[in-house]
Amino acid sequence: MDKGSEKSLSPQKRSVSNMNMTEGPFLKKIVLFVIPLIFTGLLQSFYNAADLAVVGYFKGELALAAVGSTSVFHGLIVGLFMGLSVGAGVVVANSMGALKYQRVNKIIHSAVLLAGILGVLVAAVGIIFAPQFLRMMDTPDSVIEYSVLYIRIIFCGAPASMVYNYCASMVRSTGDTKHPLIFLLSSGLLNVILNLVMVAGFGFGVEGVAIATIASQYLSAVMILVFMARSEGCLKFSFRKLRFHRLLIKRMLYIGIPSGIQSSLFALSSVIIQAAINSFGDTIIAGNTAASNLENFVYIAMNAVYQASLTFVGQNVGAKTYKNIKKITVLCLCSVTVLGVAVGGIILLFREFFVGLYAPGNAMVTAVAIARLFIILPSYFLCGGQEVLAGALRGMGKSVTTMVISLFGVCVFRIVWVKTIFLVAPREISWIYLSYPISWLLVILFDVVFLVYYYRKLVRSEKDVESRVEKESPPKKIGVQ
Repeated sequence: MDKGSEKSLSPQKRSVSNMNMTEGPFLKKIVLFVIPLIFTGLLQSFYNAADLAVVGYFKGELALAAVGSTSVFHGLIVGLFMGLSVGAGVVVANSMGALKYQRVNKIIHSAVLLAGILGVLVAAVGIIFAPQFLRMMDTPDSVIEYSVLYIRIIFCGAPASMVYNYCASMVRSTGDTKHPLIFLLSSGLLNVILNLVMVAGFGFGVEGVAIATIASQYLSAVMILVFMARSEGCLKFSFRKLRFHRLLIKRMLYIGIPSGIQSSLFALSSVIIQAAINSFGDTIIAGNTAASNLENFVYIAMNAVYQASLTFVGQNVGAKTYKNIKKITVLCLCSVTVLGVAVGGIILLFREFFVGLYAPGNAMVTAVAIARLFIILPSYFLCGGQEVLAGALRGMGKSVTTMVISLFGVCVFRIVWVKTIFLVAPREISWIYLSYPISWLLVILFDVVFLVYYYRKLVRSEKDVESRVEKESPPKKIGVQ
């Protein structure tokens, strides 16, 4: 396809904010890009927290522990396949930067078909192997029955969750972060209303919040597909155009598979850590669940900056404006640090109130949750810095490098920590939590080294091209005749 036909399909008019990510001022554009994402993430985190709060308030500690004990297993399975959405987002960002709008439209139809197929596979794996995985994590017998019931219902929503997240990733990569926020707001409100109706109204337990969750997931998937079907330009979606475009799928998988493996490796190390936490009993599990859910508010806010890093760098790589990468990465690192410290500080300041939402009147669970928060939150900005650097590397197409760094810096390190330091240290839960900030710092050090190396390589390649062009087309001498 020639350049003319590539550009013949106009950029999205109704969904893209016409943000030029290849020209400054970058800080203002990053902020405008990130704010809707922060609200999107915080709303999503709030709705997940509502599940725990409702079931904990109306059904007690065992129900809260049952829901909390499934989160790592769910992340392990879904993360493996959801990481592929990163590949779709990066390829869309690269193509938008290169002004190849026809390619963007082909990516969308290939990715939606891929997401639907993977969603069915995820659902099948989760439903079939739920009991085995939960027992591998030493889930207590007191909650195992409720945990299996909850997670099996949750996995029924995997196809909708996959389709929505793939579509949202691609929509955001074109510069539109507002519409995914609107869709999440609508589906999340449904989730909260159904939580109260199912649990408080009809007396259901963990199955009630699970049904509410998957209902909201299918609503969000339908809403984003309808939005794309009614759009004009490169995001225009039609079921009749669903097909795999081999070269584009290959590129998505090249970037997405390492990202998916990285997500699953993160979850795998979390499985081992969760198993160690589960060995302390129901009260520790419940307190850990409440604290980790509060930490997720901070992570989601920082993850919005990761999305900006990936998208802005991806578009500049596509446009071959490599010198912008350094400025974008530094600005994102500063932004994520401010966010991490600010949101984490707010949670610590009002810790009694926030933890009380999950375990009202339970002093032991509250004490356990607060103890974890004081270890994790002061250093949580390091996790955000790690994410931003990973986003920059993925935007440059270096997804394998990011995966390898995370494999050793996070997964291997945490597993070794649990199997060595934790076993010889005094039997206190705090020794598990200390592995988090140390692993984040290790990953940051390696990410910086490789990011500087690949950045310099890109800049040198740009200079080499400019030098060859000058030699092939020397300037004409202008003189007096």
